[in-house]
Amino acid sequence: MSKKIRVLITGAGGGNVGIQVMDALKLAKNSYYIVTTNVEAQKTGLYEGDIGYLVPPASHIDYIPKLLKIAKKEGIQVIISGSEPEMMVMSKNRTAFEKKDILVLINSEIVIDTCQDKYQTMQFLEENKFLYPKFTVLKKNTLPLGFSFPVVVKPSKGGGGSKNVFIARNTKELIFYRQLFAQQNLIMLIQEYIGTADEEYTVGVLTDFKGNLIESIALKRIVSGTLSKLIELKDLPPRQNQSLVLSSGISQGFVDDYYDVRKYCEKIAQQLHSTGPLNIQCRKTKQGIYTMEINPRFSGTTSIRALLGFNEPDILIRKNLLGEKINQVKYKKGLVLREFRMKYIDFNQLKKINKQKYLIN
Repeated sequence: MSKKIRVLITGAGGGNVGIQVMDALKLAKNSYYIVTTNVEAQKTGLYEGDIGYLVPPASHIDYIPKLLKIAKKEGIQVIISGSEPEMMVMSKNRTAFEKKDILVLINSEIVIDTCQDKYQTMQFLEENKFLYPKFTVLKKNTLPLGFSFPVVVKPSKGGGGSKNVFIARNTKELIFYRQLFAQQNLIMLIQEYIGTADEEYTVGVLTDFKGNLIESIALKRIVSGTLSKLIELKDLPPRQNQSLVLSSGISQGFVDDYYDVRKYCEKIAQQLHSTGPLNIQCRKTKQGIYTMEINPRFSGTTSIRALLGFNEPDILIRKNLLGEKINQVKYKKGLVLREFRMKYIDFNQLKKINKQKYLIN
């Protein structure tokens, strides 16, 4: 039996990217010893790897030293960020892990910095002549010239998935959200509402650390029901026949070739100089394919892709750690549906991890 590859996954919670990465690695042919971390004991990811550790928040001065200590103790070969705050901190401290011969499985710092700032992301799309929703930072209680309702409102920075993403249909709603953002010290970005949820795609474009394309995969979202739908509103007169929908961070739907969508997103990844996992949210319209958001990380569909044979974390580990030559990745096509799952945690387990800050599963 081959020796297990020792991987540390941070931010392994109940429904975030970390748990998706862990599920993907469990589906791989390679054998993995999985160490998970989280700031809270009440997170399923801590109990589903081989061992789970409690760690400080990513903003804490002891966060990186704690990860390095865990990595040394567990003989970690690969570290993967499972949350956006941790990814940002890990990106700035990448060399601290690389000096210990630990492979940091995240995109480049410049790509992360660009895509974590939604305003910069839109500027990148504009400068490189990709289609994008009209956008601006809102500085007053009225729509700027050239905009009309409805508009999507979101934080320029610090959102994380679908957090603090809303639809404003009139000035009253716009002012309400502006006040809400101000209370949280968030910069409010507005985007024109583009297309329909029936033509929404989440696309993964995987490149190696030199920027060479490995493969892409597109999922046409089913945005129905409470699981996949973040917001559904009827527009206001005189546009009341239009249904306004925003998808949640939980994707399900159809995986097919979708050649035009994939190739469009591959061009974005190439122009961005992506070196690692990249996830692009877009909508297809009569005018073309509009990019709504770019996330420079593994996505909420990582385990879905792995289930179909496109196992992004495993592929990058095989290529960058084991030195394997990755040929064309063939994956299944079809419909993928999701559901909530449950996890029972014994009180003794909970007491143990809170007391000693780690738990062997």
